[in-house]
Amino acid sequence: MDQIQQLLDEKLLVKELNLCNERIGLQCAQFLAKILETNTTLTKLNLRNNQIGNQGAQFLAKALETNTTLMTLNLWYNQIGNQGTQFLAKALETNTTLTILDLGNNQICDQGAQFLAKTLETNTTLTILELGDNYIGQQYAQFLAKALETNTTLTILNLQGNLISFQCAQFLAKALETNTTLTTLDLWNNHIGDQGAQFLAKALETNTTLTTLDLCNNHIGDQGAQFLAKALETNTTLTTLDLSCNQIRNRKMIVKINKKLKINHTNKQRLMCLQIQCLEKLEQLGRIDEIKSFNPIIYESCLMKY
Repeated sequence: MDQIQQLLDEKLLVKELNLCNERIGLQCAQFLAKILETNTTLTKLNLRNNQIGNQGAQFLAKALETNTTLMTLNLWYNQIGNQGTQFLAKALETNTTLTILDLGNNQICDQGAQFLAKTLETNTTLTILELGDNYIGQQYAQFLAKALETNTTLTILNLQGNLISFQCAQFLAKALETNTTLTTLDLWNNHIGDQGAQFLAKALETNTTLTTLDLCNNHIGDQGAQFLAKALETNTTLTTLDLSCNQIRNRKMIVKINKKLKINHTNKQRLMCLQIQCLEKLEQLGRIDEIKSFNPIIYESCLMKY
């Protein structure tokens, strides 16, 4: 604990703290949380694979209610469970700085994940939510889908290795029809099957923001692949679709899908080049801020490249 205190001394201006695999336990988690309540320099905290449990999560949640600098919190494999998830979800209702939260492999079931879904309806800062390798199924997917219909900040959602069935895929697909911010959806190692692929394919016909969809190892066969291929005939934004480790035997269908994904990727690169050229021209004319007010999303995405 003395070492942590020294590391977080504001005079040292520590911005990142990695305590991965340190087995810090409950007492140290409480000590760390107390420091976070007043610390003004730490932006990234990695507590991956420790043993803080529900109570440790409660201590950290309390700190998040007042902390104004932490942006990334990794709590993968910490035996947090549903109760700890509830504490963290409540903290996110008032926290305005955390953008990345990893709660993977924490034995979280529908009950705990439901609290996060409710928070997503109003939270305006979280952009990446990692919930892989838990026990999340149909009930949470329904609440999550409802949250995604109104959430305007989440860009990456990881639900790999859960209990996502074709019914869950239907809820998620419905949300994708209206959601305008999610760019990556990871459903690797679930159980959506051909019917789930059909629901997602229908959403892809109208969705214009999703660029990456991972459906690896989801019991999808030729019929599911056919639904996805048909959706890609009109979809112009999806550039990555992982269908490996499924039961797709029609190789021509895979070739067709990959060909369309490549076209989407090429067109995206061309559009980006055109947008950058426009930014360069506007800067020459002293009018670069005009695009920011006209379309802030394009402005930010181009600025990253530019």
